[in-house]
Amino acid sequence: VPRRTQGMGAGMKIRIIDTETTGIPSETVKHALVEVGWTDLDTETGEVSPAVSWLVNPGRAIPPDASAVHHITDEDVIGAPAPDFVMGLMMDGADGFAAHNAKFDRQFFSGGDRPWICTMTCAKHLWPDSPGFGNQTLRYWKRLAIGDERAQPSHRAGPDTFVTALILRELLKVVGVDDLIALTSAPVLLQRMPFGKHAGMSFSEIPFDYLNWMVDRSNIDDRDVMHTARAEIKKRRGGR
Repeated sequence: VPRRTQGMGAGMKIRIIDTETTGIPSETVKHALVEVGWTDLDTETGEVSPAVSWLVNPGRAIPPDASAVHHITDEDVIGAPAPDFVMGLMMDGADGFAAHNAKFDRQFFSGGDRPWICTMTCAKHLWPDSPGFGNQTLRYWKRLAIGDERAQPSHRAGPDTFVTALILRELLKVVGVDDLIALTSAPVLLQRMPFGKHAGMSFSEIPFDYLNWMVDRSNIDDRDVMHTARAEIKKRRGGR
């Protein structure tokens, strides 16, 4: 990835979004929104706007385990607008969108035909030595918004988008907007195995037979893991 040598590039308004929900969607359960937030970043000046945050009515009860994360309850969303209304507001005036783990938020908001940046994926590409890639881990690793009330409380849509906007601004010091858009859809070359019997082990240390099993016979549905396993196999075979 080419490194930037000057400025942040042509001015775009990237709208960083975050959602809080009734739970994590799965193949069997489709959850609903309870809060939507966004912060804008001007890619030319690096200016970050105040965060906007809306509670929305999910049309269903909020489970206690979801409230335990974001502390939003059924009583909080009584009389709140429908999610579609707030999503319409979020579309207005943005040149592109970003989110930390954009795959999750895009289940609720497509953003139309405007480009997307996933700050978590881009951080994995550009900062592989980070101790972790969660929003708050990157915040403290990069020493962003320490003691800043605009970043509190975490796990609420508005403050989380403010933190992610600062992470995005740091990423833009490394590469340009177009590069981040491209990296968002590119598989990540991982440093360590994230799960399984070899979790935490460097891919260079994983037995060759296990790598071959992963690629040829496993049903692992993780693009980054499979991409890294194939790259490690190729490296050990001398690039063939």
